Amino acid sequence: MKKVILTGDRPTGPLHLGHYVGSLKNRVKLQDEYDCYFIISDYQFLTDNVENTKVLKKNIRELVLDYLSLGIDPRKCSIFVESQIPEIAQLSLIFSMMTTLARVKRNPTIKEQLQHLGIKNASVGYISWPISQAADILSVRADLVPVGKDQSPHVELTREIAHKFNSTFKKVFPVPDVKLGDFPVLPGLDGRKMSKTRGNAIFLSDSSKAVEEKIMKAVTDPKKIRINDPGNPEICNIYKYYQAFFRPEDIKSKCEKGEIGCVACKKNIAKLLNEFLGPIREKRDKFSKEKGLIENILEQGRKKTSKRTKETLGLVKQAMKIDY
Repeated sequence: MKKVILTGDRPTGPLHLGHYVGSLKNRVKLQDEYDCYFIISDYQFLTDNVENTKVLKKNIRELVLDYLSLGIDPRKCSIFVESQIPEIAQLSLIFSMMTTLARVKRNPTIKEQLQHLGIKNASVGYISWPISQAADILSVRADLVPVGKDQSPHVELTREIAHKFNSTFKKVFPVPDVKLGDFPVLPGLDGRKMSKTRGNAIFLSDSSKAVEEKIMKAVTDPKKIRINDPGNPEICNIYKYYQAFFRPEDIKSKCEKGEIGCVACKKNIAKLLNEFLGPIREKRDKFSKEKGLIENILEQGRKKTSKRTKETLGLVKQAMKIDY
């Protein structure tokens, strides 16, 4: 039998290049080798968006279109919506009884997001987000979790919960491993973490013009003022995009020798990125016109995932002696 993978995204808006290099690129490869479950985490959307649920339906649809346009194939994997699998919520409740509040608060990703979003009175659901994610992963008894580098602390808690459950009751769960992308971190155009909320991301669905405009505003080497000034590619955000998507050797040499200016370098990377995104845009447009496609994909994913999670919950209750 194939090993099981689970990964996914919150439906907070369009996916960007950071998602692609951090996780999505890997998913396309892995769907041929593993039994893949790709979750759309709408419950986790609520952790900091509970008053903005009106965008959920549209965001879920756009997320599936992003998946399809990149080559994720619903005939090879299961794409499903978190809230349509009730066993996940039940497992989340059980796992919350096995995890201390102090342990959850130590999660560095939670700390960083609380600071970035300026949340002073975080909800219980927000703080316990890593437990909910553990329920997502363990509900299908995943062996491997492909994630971006910033999400790896969540998976570490999942591993701890799996260990604790297996040792306390009975071995039900594999202890999942993390699989990082080939290029784990792609910075935003301003040098900070790429984020939808920071306005520093290039989205997979961006038009050619939008890509060009965003790239031209990107932060580069502040000491390279004139074209013939020697540059330092290692501190230039644009160079990170060359490294992530293209062969960067020529650009690195030209920059260090002062043979190319930042404007020309930006125009070149914008052209290359648009060539990369062009086929993705075309596929997205094609899939968006197929009536009922998204609904059918999500229903197929729900059925397959539900069968797996019902089995998991049954094993959990049996191990805990609460299968009455």
